[in-house]
Amino acid sequence: MSTYHRRRLVELKHAFDEARFGAERTLNLRAHLPTAAEAARRADAWLRERQASGAREVLVITGRGNSSDNGFSVVRESVAKTLRTLRRLGVVDAIAEHTAGSFVVTLAPMRRLWESARRAAPASDERPRGRSSTLGLAPETVALLRALAERSLDALGIRDRDAFLGREMESQLALLVRAVPDGADRESRLREVIRRALDEDDDRAR
Repeated sequence: MSTYHRRRLVELKHAFDEARFGAERTLNLRAHLPTAAEAARRADAWLRERQASGAREVLVITGRGNSSDNGFSVVRESVAKTLRTLRRLGVVDAIAEHTAGSFVVTLAPMRRLWESARRAAPASDERPRGRSSTLGLAPETVALLRALAERSLDALGIRDRDAFLGREMESQLALLVRAVPDGADRESRLREVIRRALDEDDDRAR
């Protein structure tokens, strides 16, 4: 195959990926030349935010490491490790190598976050201590968070919800805020994420 035809195939593949994923569902780490640690942090934050936004399938471009020592991409390996960790944490559902320098990542439904956190957390009946992180939130936000926590406890078959409701609200809020970037409208975006999680639960119950 000639150089021209190889270049045309690459261009067509890029065009196909752009049509399939678009800018909102593509993380191009190769374009910014980050360190391995920076790439891992960016991938972690971006994938959490994309999960919270309701995205299902995304493209993560790492590059194949052609300009690296021995052709080994430390960025690609670091991101691959992050993807495996996020799968255990309930953010990622599936990982597939798209090319030698990219991954197609299927994001997990939001409920997987709490299921994974619950499996990892040590069993304890203690309620959270100290200042509640829900203080300062708008009543509408607290009400939505409470509804989400109640559904979670119901799914676990816990009858005495009041004894565990505060801790469940704190736990879910701690997971959610990691997926909502800082900004003036952060709390309104947090409410959107909670509503999406509630709608997802409704769809699952139908």
